[in-house]
Amino acid sequence: MSTDKSATLIQPSDQQVPTSTLVNRLWSYCELLRHSGVSTLDYVEQLTYLLFLKMADERAKRPAMFRRNAPEAPLVPEGRDWTSLTTRSAEALLDHYEFILKDLGQRGGTMLGEVFTKASNKIHEPAVLERLIKDLIDPYTWTTENQDLKGDAYEGLLQRGAEDRKTGAGQYFTPRPLIDAMVDCVQPKIGETITDPACGTGGFLIAAHAHIATRYGDELYGDEGRKLQTGAITGYELVRETARLALMNMLLHGIGTSEAKPLITIQDSLAKPIHKHYDIVLANPPFGVGSVTGEAYTARTDFWAPTTNKQLNFVQHIYNLLKTNGRGALVLPDNVLFEGGAGTTIRRNLLDLCNVHTLLRLPTGIFYANGVKANVLFFDKTGQRSGGRPGTRQLWVYDFRTDQRFTLKQRQLSREHLNDFVAAYHSGGSDYSARKPSERFRAFDYDELIARDKVNLDLTVLQPASPSDTVLASPDVIAQGIVDELEAALAQFTAVARALKTGAQTADDSTTEGEEASER
Repeated sequence: MSTDKSATLIQPSDQQVPTSTLVNRLWSYCELLRHSGVSTLDYVEQLTYLLFLKMADERAKRPAMFRRNAPEAPLVPEGRDWTSLTTRSAEALLDHYEFILKDLGQRGGTMLGEVFTKASNKIHEPAVLERLIKDLIDPYTWTTENQDLKGDAYEGLLQRGAEDRKTGAGQYFTPRPLIDAMVDCVQPKIGETITDPACGTGGFLIAAHAHIATRYGDELYGDEGRKLQTGAITGYELVRETARLALMNMLLHGIGTSEAKPLITIQDSLAKPIHKHYDIVLANPPFGVGSVTGEAYTARTDFWAPTTNKQLNFVQHIYNLLKTNGRGALVLPDNVLFEGGAGTTIRRNLLDLCNVHTLLRLPTGIFYANGVKANVLFFDKTGQRSGGRPGTRQLWVYDFRTDQRFTLKQRQLSREHLNDFVAAYHSGGSDYSARKPSERFRAFDYDELIARDKVNLDLTVLQPASPSDTVLASPDVIAQGIVDELEAALAQFTAVARALKTGAQTADDSTTEGEEASER
């Protein structure tokens, strides 16, 4: 997790409290709640609601210098806000909290209503709820000018919850340094439309908005600024609970308003043909196979090739989402670069109909799912050039994987680690062919790419150091890497064991039903 100013939690006395300290404090309380029947998931869900109410209150009270359009309407109506909770105790507090969840959830068709849709209280002991509100949340300021719900403390809680369940937290996290670097490469402009078809908690959308706000400043007071609030930046998310976090995140960053139409659509992005085109698509599609039902998206007649590979489908979907000359940047696992069959067709079409200009090879150890080998693919939707020439001339590959070691604890990825890549990306200005090669950065011509077996884009730039030249990581980093791999293996074995147990139970139930039918 980063250590910037926005991640600092400050007491009323302005004494700085380390993020890890507050995370540990809140997590310890979760341990106590388990004894009263509150699960980890339920606890984190309640924190979602309470922290949003607290941060909305802080946003309403922030100094005018941090307000882009003062005065601003409060995100939460009076009487349903954080103050109305802190002025009550015991049963009255419990009743009022449940009233807030119900009342806000009934505001259908709005950003705020979508945030609290189907929200319900899972903490039924008044004393437990009161301590959580008044002792563990209220004494601290959770935001500075960045207003980030998915800040370090909150992100730390979700990470701890994922570790506790041994399931990883892939649906929640793309490392923020990677998000920021991708946005710095694509450079969204005011007036452009931006989407993420698998937006998670909205990290790409927030970063794109921040980039525009920083770059254009006062221009956001006019019509273009209003467009940012009403649909220039939108997303799609399959899981309602995750979409809830994205909506909260956007509201707290000043994207959209409480009473406006939700800017996140809850749906399977791949299930339906597109109805709108965008200037920019930024995404880290979920890893996996098939649709919700595990089948290929055969109904998508706009796809080049039907396949159950979800990432290959997202490549096709994102191509279709883009306007002509639109820009795409998406995180993809290695298999998308070399898988045959539909993969070959998709890569060939992408090279022909787009300028596939940059591939960033990512190191392992930066995602919460252990051992993930991923890349970032950047391309512009150009169509074929005059004379039937392919859209791609050169694919520049930056090897940030070879001889790089990162872990989620001892050596985390930071934005500074990606400075050299971003500089290399922009080294030719708007002319990709004028880029400057380096030890980790080189170009592959279209003819060379299309001639490779299966149009394989699994390209190597830098050879690993020889054993005699290798400098080993420190013992604690090596040990943590071993622990991460063992935990990943244990999670996989646990999933297999559960599946076998479920199968055996189903078989037993079927046998029992058959015996009972025979007796009847």
